[in-house]
Order: sequence, then structure tokens, then C-alpha cells
Amino acid sequence: MMKTKTGIFGLLLLLTMSASAQQEGVTRYVNPFIGTGKVDDNSLKGGNFPGAAMPFGMVQLSPDEFVRPNGDEASGYDYSRDTIYGFSHTHLSGTGCVDLLDVLVQPSVKPVATLTGQETFPETFSHAREQARVGYYAVRYDGSDILTELTATVRTGMTRITFPAGKPRNLIFDMAHAGQNRGGDRKTIIFNSQLRLLDSTTLVGYRKLSGWQKERSVYFYAKFSCPVTDAIFKSGKEVFLKGDVANGRNTKCFLSFSSTSEPLLVKVALSPVSVENARLNMEKENPSWNFDTIAKDAETAWEKELSNIRIDGTDEQKAIFYTGLYHAYIQPNTISDANGDYVRSDYTVARLPEGDTQYSTFSLWDTFRACNPLYTLLKPERVGDFVKSMLRQYEVYGYLPIWQLWGSENYCMIGNHAIPVVVDAALKGLPGVNRAKVYEAVRGSSLRDHPQSPWSMLEKYGYLPEPKQIESVSITLENAYDDACVARLAKALGKTEDYDYFNRRAHFYRNLYDARTGFFRAKDEQDNWMEPFNSYSYKPVGMHPYAEGNAWQYRFFVLQDVPDLVNLMGGKRKFEQALDALFTDETRVDLDGGGNASGFIGQYAHGNEPSHHCAYLYNWCGADRKAQYYANKVMTEQYNARHDGYSGNEDCGQMSAWYVWSSMGFYPVDPASGIYSFGSPQFRKVEITLPGGRTFTVKSNRKGKEDCYIKAVRLNGKAYKKNYITHADILRGGELEFVMGK
Repeated sequence: MMKTKTGIFGLLLLLTMSASAQQEGVTRYVNPFIGTGKVDDNSLKGGNFPGAAMPFGMVQLSPDEFVRPNGDEASGYDYSRDTIYGFSHTHLSGTGCVDLLDVLVQPSVKPVATLTGQETFPETFSHAREQARVGYYAVRYDGSDILTELTATVRTGMTRITFPAGKPRNLIFDMAHAGQNRGGDRKTIIFNSQLRLLDSTTLVGYRKLSGWQKERSVYFYAKFSCPVTDAIFKSGKEVFLKGDVANGRNTKCFLSFSSTSEPLLVKVALSPVSVENARLNMEKENPSWNFDTIAKDAETAWEKELSNIRIDGTDEQKAIFYTGLYHAYIQPNTISDANGDYVRSDYTVARLPEGDTQYSTFSLWDTFRACNPLYTLLKPERVGDFVKSMLRQYEVYGYLPIWQLWGSENYCMIGNHAIPVVVDAALKGLPGVNRAKVYEAVRGSSLRDHPQSPWSMLEKYGYLPEPKQIESVSITLENAYDDACVARLAKALGKTEDYDYFNRRAHFYRNLYDARTGFFRAKDEQDNWMEPFNSYSYKPVGMHPYAEGNAWQYRFFVLQDVPDLVNLMGGKRKFEQALDALFTDETRVDLDGGGNASGFIGQYAHGNEPSHHCAYLYNWCGADRKAQYYANKVMTEQYNARHDGYSGNEDCGQMSAWYVWSSMGFYPVDPASGIYSFGSPQFRKVEITLPGGRTFTVKSNRKGKEDCYIKAVRLNGKAYKKNYITHADILRGGELEFVMGK
């Protein structure tokens, strides 16, 4: 069965690339189906969706294959399924929790009287009748033969529906469709919603709900290319014939249109602020009815966004690379309206300064590692607005985002990883980034107690004790990294006292290192090691010291001072042996829901973030060849150009960003340092267009997978002996050449 689906998928990929063959650019290599399904029963789905979106847009218009998707189905799509319940206008890309899925629209040829008795409206399809490319998705249903095509602007979605001749032309709007995360604290509740037919071609509405994001409002304004001939509205079990409005927690409407050979066009604009702002968004971005022009504009926007980096590799490598960039650029998402209005983190409405954009969907525990550093290199013009968006949360909320969605905080995951992101931008002097404001925010966020960051407890013990603070080891280690970033900015600004304070806290990880076992371990309030200790366990008995990992994956989480970690573990030889064990120890235990661990090489788990930097640590102990070997192994074995292209959740671009960095030949082990550690370049040539028209080129003589080892390096024609390149070196432009071999 898998072989058959993969074969169909390969055909679809060729057809999609063929359909875009007229393009001279890079978007023809993007395959939105990559990462939409599982590798095997022991791994996670990539969690991507194939629908239409603009770079960093508010709208992601895509099919939904689940009635009530949970965290394993957060994008609403799974390549193994064959039923679509409709097309909603917002989606998350590869997250482990589900939310959004707003304004579900489903076409149907069934009699309206039949539809009003249903709560869901399934239609079957096959992948042979489905296609996707940047800014465009299409599917033809098997039974009804309805063809639905999707495209988008930043704040609007556009749907073109071709009904079979002689059949009813009906459209369902469902405001009750939502995800359902596991666990009582994340139950999705719709407090209120409305659907209202203003006139024969205009439908508006909103919903207010609580799910993964505790409080959220979504407003929409929809226009139809031909008039509604009949409308039935429904609230709960009450049906309003010849109605024009429905209010309540479960609202739906069923709209009928006259028979014609022309496709039905539907435009839906969103706003977090008001229906009126949604109308203005449509007026600004999509006032006409030319579907093909909107789709072409989306393709042009993606080409511009992706083409400042060019690679010379195989077609499969290009598909993985450019689809990776595409996935990385789906978010953060625009969350302000065209007039500058946005909803602040305290749920009040404000207006941005002229020219600014407010962004959200900050999956920072994931993206601070590789995705955000990628933005600083390839999209520095956007990072200023990313930073200002985070600072606006600090201004009204008291601390920077942890996991921000739809403009407000949901507290998912641990650490304060907006800190390395904004510090990195400040230290690199990116446009629009105010160092003084950044420092005020990172300092305040690191001194003011807030959920999972009990600074007073940290000061009292020098670590976070278990079980007083669950995930205590992970939080102690991760906040130590954030403290190191605050210390760096303090030093750059000449704040010596603050530097000393945060630098001291940045080394608190030492207090949880057990020299006897060689692992970071949990302690209780009396400074005793918690027992029993099992380095392989994801949920040790009576404690929960690690976040989405175990002692093996957190053994190497000292990004800020790897030389000190090497010394702590007994020197370079013992450090190398510990890394060897990470990659070769095949011991397996019950994951017990395992913290999203997948993509195993030994105890290394590439399918989740805590391990992502580990292969590159060999560069700190004189074992550079092993860094090259394992980086190459991950790239060649755990990424491909099929639907099962990722070994774990995409996590808003992080899984993709790891490949983009690593395939160029280097990776930001310490993501706020501006130092990129060498691995194993995959391409013959990479050319990055930099601000000011400069270029930085990476070349290699690599001929195949076996040529994964660096034999020599030249920078601008001169022998280069370092095993890293700096951000500053790249920005100066020039050429980095790798001589590769076996």
C-alpha cells in the first residue's frame, strides 16, 4: 500500500513540477505535500498542510481531513487519509497542539434538506485528483465530482468551485469546526459565534473561542461571485428556514446558488479585530474576481521570498531545500490588519506605526535553535518587525513571548526563548531593532517570576528542584542558556553588574551535573539526587524532569559554553566518547508518550528539537569527521522529497531550517552567537544574495553521498583552518570553498 501511494505521489510531484516548468525560478521545486504523512509507525508525522498561503500570511487556506483533530493532527491534514470535511482558512504547520482551523467552507451537491440534518459533511478523494504548488491547491471529489481550487493573499482566501453540470450548487459555512487537544486543560470551547447574510452576495461572521489559545476572536467578511438564491441557518439543533442569521456556540449556514456553467468564486477576508476590518482587508488586497491573477501573484511573492538563495544540487535536494524554506516562511504569521489595527496581548485593540506589521505564531522553543537564526541571515528586513511584535507583548504583559499564538500567550513549552531571538537581532544590529528596548525586555523577563520561570526559586537553590518544578532539569538548563544571552547583551551595552549577575546564572547548569553518571539529573529541595535514575526513561517514576526528551538528549544542552561542558564531562576524549554513546546506544525503552521523540540514531532523536545541535558538538573535541559523518547521515537518511519527508513534527519551520543550514555546510549550535559550526555541505554551489547587493557563495567538489568529509577549506581563495564561519564573514560577501572526499 505504501509503495502504491508513494508511486502516485511521485507522479503528482512530476506533474506539479511539469505544470510549473515554465518558471525559471525556484518555486517549481517546492512541493507542499512533503511532510504531510508518517515515515513509519514509530515516528511522528511532519504535520504540514498542502493548502494555499502567502509568505508570513494571516490566511492558510487548506483542506481539513478530521472532524475534531487533536495534537497529532494539528495541521488538519494527513496524507494517509481520503476524506475532506471542508476547507478552513487558518492552520498551524507541524505543531504538537491544535488550534485555529477557522471558517470552514464545504461545497456540496446534496439536497439542502439532507445537509441540515448533518453535523459534518465528508467527501472522499484520491491523491491522483489532488495537486498543490506555492499559493495554490486543488482537489476533485470522487463521489460528487466537485472541483475545488484554493489560493490566498496575506489576509484573504479565495476559492474557485466548479460544480458538475445539472447538480445543486450548495455551500456550507461551519463556525463550530475546531480542534480538540488531549487533556482537560486544553478543551476547545466556542463561547459564541455568528453567521449573518448581509445581502445576496455578502456573508459575515465571527467566533470567540478558547482552545490551546485561551481566548481568541476571529472575524470574517465573505463575498460570492453570484447571488445566494436560498439560505438556511442553524444554531445547535435549531434550523431557521429562509433565515439570514444564526448566533450561538454551534452555528452553520447552508447557501444555495443558481445553476450556471460558471464556477462559483468565494472570497473570505479575516481579521482579529472586527468584521469591518475584514472588509477593509478584502478591499485592500483582493477587490476583484480574478482567481488566476491572485494565484499568480502568490507564486510571484513566493518566488521573491525564496530566490535570494540559489543552490546547485539534484532535483530531490532542491525539492527538500526549497520546500524547507517554504515551510519556514509560512510563519510567523501576520496578525495585524491592513489599516494597522491589531489585538494586543491584553486583548485591547491598538494601531501600529505606519509601515509596521504585527506578527504572531512564535513557536520559540522550537524555532530559536535554527529557524530564527535563518531569518536573521536570509530575511533581516522582516526580523525587525518580528522583534517589535515580541516587545509589544512585553510592554503590556510584563515578559516576552514563550509560545504566542493569534497575538497572545499560551505558555506552551519551557524556557524564555524569545530572549536569544531578540538578543541575536540586537547584537547583529538588524534594521528596526532598538537595543535599549530589547535589553529592558530581556532583563525584565528574566527577573519577573512567571509560569515555569520561578526566578526566586532558582536563586534560592541554584537550580529548580523536582517536583516543586516539573521538567526541572530541562528548565534549569534552558533558562541558563537564555541568561547567557542576557549577559551578552549586558556586556555589549557596558552593564557590568548585570553581566556578572546573569553570567553567574548562566552556569547554574553545573549544579545539576552528576559526575558519577555523567548526566544532568533532578535534585530535590535538600540538594539530593532524585532516585531511581534511569537515563533512558522519558517519564521516570515519581518525577518528570525532562521536557520532550530524556537524560540522553539533555546531556548536551549547554549551548552557551561548550568548552565548559567538555571540561565538566572530563575533557575532550571523554566528551567524544559520550557523544559516540549518544549516537550508537540502541537501548530502547517504552517512550510512554515519549515527549515527541522520533527519528532515532542511537539515543539521538532528530524528530524533536533537544538533539538538533548534537552532531556538531564533535567540533569541540577534535572529532570533526564525526560531526560531518552524522550531519550527513541525518540529511541523507531522515529527509526526502515524499510525503514522509520528515522524521518528526515540522514545528513551524524548525525541522526544515535544520536541513537548510546543514545542507549549506554549517549550523548555529549557539543560535545567538553568530558562529556557524561546520558539518557536511551537500551542494556543489550555494549563492546567497545579501543586503546591499553583495553575495556569499559556498562551493564544494562533492560528487556523491560518500564524499561527506571536509578535506580542506578556503575562504576567498586562502586556506582556512577554523571549523566554523561567522555571520560577519558571510555578510562581507565572498566565497567559502570546501574540498570534500571520503
